[in-house]
Amino acid sequence: MLKPADPGPPPPERPVGELVHELIENGKAYARAEIGLVKAIAAAKGKALAIPVAMFVAALFIGMAAVNALVVGVVLALETFVGPLAAGFVGMLIFAALAGLLGWAGYAKLRRDL
Repeated sequence: MLKPADPGPPPPERPVGELVHELIENGKAYARAEIGLVKAIAAAKGKALAIPVAMFVAALFIGMAAVNALVVGVVLALETFVGPLAAGFVGMLIFAALAGLLGWAGYAKLRRDL
């Protein structure tokens, strides 16, 4: 049968201060690596979202242009009945009321959800 290998002399014990210092350095290195990983993930997600966000912003501006066209159409249609100044005022009241209702509904939903 084989004899167990001679383990040799036991390794010298290191001081506690040295072990604590090594532990702290390893912890710092781990924290730096984790922060680097989170930064890399955030950068990748940011790059992936750049084009879709630009598309949504463009859609928002085009939608605002469509609403402006609707407002102008309403004012021009009202102009034949009440005159240009009154048509502008009535159109402003209609769309201000619509904006107020949408704002109030959003505020009520926000208060209810929070």
